[in-house]
Amino acid sequence: MGFLLAALTGALAFSLAYGTVSLSAALFLGLETHLVAAVPLLAGAFLGPLAALAAPRTGALGPYLLFAGAGAMLGALLPGALGAGPGLGALAGAAGGGLLVYGLRDLELFPPRAESYERLALRGLRALGFVFFVFAVVFPFWAMFVASLKPRAEFLANPADLSLPLEVFRAGLLPGLRKLFEGYRAVLFEYRFLRYIANTALVSVVTMLLTLFFSVLGAYAVARLDFPGRRLMERAVLLTYMFPAIVLAIPLYVVFTLIGLRDTLGGLVVVYLAQTLPVALYMLRSYFETIPESLEEAGMIDGCSRFEVIWRVTLPLSLPALASVGLYVFMIAWNEFLFAFMFLDSPEIFTLSRGMVALNSQEVPYQYLMAGAVIVTVPVMLLFFWFERYLVGGLTAGGVKG
Repeated sequence: MGFLLAALTGALAFSLAYGTVSLSAALFLGLETHLVAAVPLLAGAFLGPLAALAAPRTGALGPYLLFAGAGAMLGALLPGALGAGPGLGALAGAAGGGLLVYGLRDLELFPPRAESYERLALRGLRALGFVFFVFAVVFPFWAMFVASLKPRAEFLANPADLSLPLEVFRAGLLPGLRKLFEGYRAVLFEYRFLRYIANTALVSVVTMLLTLFFSVLGAYAVARLDFPGRRLMERAVLLTYMFPAIVLAIPLYVVFTLIGLRDTLGGLVVVYLAQTLPVALYMLRSYFETIPESLEEAGMIDGCSRFEVIWRVTLPLSLPALASVGLYVFMIAWNEFLFAFMFLDSPEIFTLSRGMVALNSQEVPYQYLMAGAVIVTVPVMLLFFWFERYLVGGLTAGGVKG
């Protein structure tokens, strides 16, 4: 029974690896692949029992290298499985061998236990989920990026071709790079996106700093001070989120026109501050309540004022929450479209989301629209990956007390 289970695991691991590599080569490289299902099934069924006998343990690199190499050899010897040459077959085989060892590591298969079936099923679902979500996240961005590199005629000739247009380099490296990134040059300089980037960065940073300043004071007051209406304020802080932004857009437009804040970046900052301050207060209040009051009391015994305690004790202990709130506010201000579209009329103060409207036209090449979308997306995406550990820690902090 153990050998049968290992063979089945190997067949599934190699099928998943070959299918993923075949789909990736077709979507991202434009290669014509023809997956022969029998090859990964037989290769995996053959290597599965051998991998089970090797009894891989967590942290042992040897079994991974051994069976990745064996899978690569089988893939290179049977290139017809993908129909795209031995190199791609070797890559798929190596991925299948590594995935096989990952699935069988630390399992008791001789004889198999009930726990082994459960762990194998969970690992298989985890691998499938990982592949699915990677494709779901990477594919739209890759399609947008490739479209930003191709002229409209080439893109419309074959919209399903998502391979990089490397033929532009036949004229040389520098001419090829100029032609490849022509859309980005036009968007940044001809359509003034450099100025829009500066405007958006200014609005986002100012909104983030103001939100952090006011939310720290408000959240600390709710978490530590006792005053009339404290509980009501604590429960009503998110009340503004009951009203959709579109409901507030028209009244705000009228009021800001009357007081002269429409068509100014300052007015946009005020709107964004009202949008982000409630949830920032809520997140920081939950975090401040997890900090032991004894630490602040010790600071006050040593002669610190309340503001000095906040600055010297509370804020240093709250860096994960501050980072997560700051990133959250920055992303909202960077990506916001509705109020920027309604309030800004002068091109000199357009933000990126407002400037994208100018690219959504029949007169503007589709390549430029996609280049603008990449420019809008990449900075926030990089910031998110850089501060992801703080974001997760700050969002979950305060969920458990004691």
